[in-house]
Amino acid sequence: MKLKHIIPMAAAATLSLGLVSCTDDLDQQPHIGLAASNVFTSVENYESVLAKLYALNAIAGQEKGGGNSDLSSNTGYDLLRMLFVLQCGPTDEMITPWMEGDHMDGICYMQWDANDKYVADAYYRCYYNIAVCNEFLRNATDAAISSYSEADQVTLKTYRAEARFLRALSYYWVLDLFKKGPFVTEDDLVGAYAPQVADGVKLFDYINQELTECAPDMLEQSKYVYGRASRAAAYALQARLCLNGKVYTGEDKYTECIAACEKAMSEGYSLEPEFAKLFNADNHKRTNEILYSVAVDATNTVSWGASTCLVCGSVMGDKSDNDYSPMLFGVASAWSNYRERGGELQEKTFPSAIEGKDSRFMFFTAGQTREVTSATNQKEGFLVTKWTNLTDDGKAASNTANDGVNTDYPMFRLAEVYLAYAEAVVRGGNGGSLDKAVELINKLRARAYGNETDGAVTADDIKAENFFLYERGREMLWELTRRSDLIRHGLFTSEKCLWNFKGGAQKGKGVEDKYNVYPIPTTDLTANPNLKNPLYE
Repeated sequence: MKLKHIIPMAAAATLSLGLVSCTDDLDQQPHIGLAASNVFTSVENYESVLAKLYALNAIAGQEKGGGNSDLSSNTGYDLLRMLFVLQCGPTDEMITPWMEGDHMDGICYMQWDANDKYVADAYYRCYYNIAVCNEFLRNATDAAISSYSEADQVTLKTYRAEARFLRALSYYWVLDLFKKGPFVTEDDLVGAYAPQVADGVKLFDYINQELTECAPDMLEQSKYVYGRASRAAAYALQARLCLNGKVYTGEDKYTECIAACEKAMSEGYSLEPEFAKLFNADNHKRTNEILYSVAVDATNTVSWGASTCLVCGSVMGDKSDNDYSPMLFGVASAWSNYRERGGELQEKTFPSAIEGKDSRFMFFTAGQTREVTSATNQKEGFLVTKWTNLTDDGKAASNTANDGVNTDYPMFRLAEVYLAYAEAVVRGGNGGSLDKAVELINKLRARAYGNETDGAVTADDIKAENFFLYERGREMLWELTRRSDLIRHGLFTSEKCLWNFKGGAQKGKGVEDKYNVYPIPTTDLTANPNLKNPLYE
């Protein structure tokens, strides 16, 4: 049984009751209708609601491109696009020529405040997702499903575990981006009230516990259904959470990270032999490595955000070079939005010496300068070629001008687990081994270089300063980790690590440490007196 991508909005019936701190300014109430008692009446309906929970990461409404929106917002885009902007936009990984027109100058120059529209939209979409998951879980208790057959109860408990995972993922983004936020679960009363605020420690502990409890009931690799999160995805999220644990709580969690990685690796996944195939329109076939993908397609899940913005946004329409045209990426509509930013960090992550050797060097460089002296000059900054709308046989998978892309977004991959394990070992976590850490990194290097010798590293290599920052930069480009990685290495705001237009200066400059955390939106501060933004006052 394959999970549906789109369901009738009726399935999300009473979710407005579970939302927190709704405001008139953003019209945060969902646009919905029927009561839950008319929805949670069959296993099939539970499946449909679960499909809605998954779809919330990729789409913004019930119609093509976010029409009939679930949630009114500043941008109208989905959560995945907001995460791309907030996790990659302030870093060396991305810059856009439409800085002011797209209102991204605050993000790209690291000069945002509590009124930034991308910050607000990410915040409210996370909490909308949490509210929908809470409503599902209120109707999936043991008592609520007790009338179903034993076999159906097993199925429903799996759905319940996945809903808990998805809620934990949304709370993870709240933790990573804001380091605190209103805290509401299915056990809280519904209705209008000001929820209490959870700090980084409470959010970390809650997410970690949720993942520990829900993972055993999720699907193992042999029973995996594409479009749903596998058990290994829960362990991968737990590993990511624990790798950054010291940032969130003040105490390192590297031993816990290693344990989570071991669990993920024991699930039976393996690396996809061809790196580029993880990011094309047939990447739904890469269930050997991808632990959970956000499903996007040009029929059921048409989005102008999600992976459509990565594929179309990275293709420049003014290029006339025969080696670079929209058709080479399966793109009918070149948006000319995003390119790599340049600066010393990119030069260390992707030195020119590895071009043609490391297959992760996925840039078009002809006629492009690495140095970016003007955000609006599309000839400056290498063009990212990692994401395409091509099938394995090189054909365009969809008409991107009308229907977006067919390329799914791999939220968790086995490769990230390898990187997390190795870094946690080097940082002093217990329960792992340095030899295994080297072995795992060399598996990634062997895939990247096409052989086991050219890119091979030693224990001394991986213990070098910032090794994992550079290696993750090569492996995880545009996969929503760069900001978090830079913060973990103490370099996101620091003057010790610069890139073009960091802090608004062409050569880059250090900024205040407050920018390690995004501010709670002003609209929610007004609605919930329990919330404060002391760093941004």
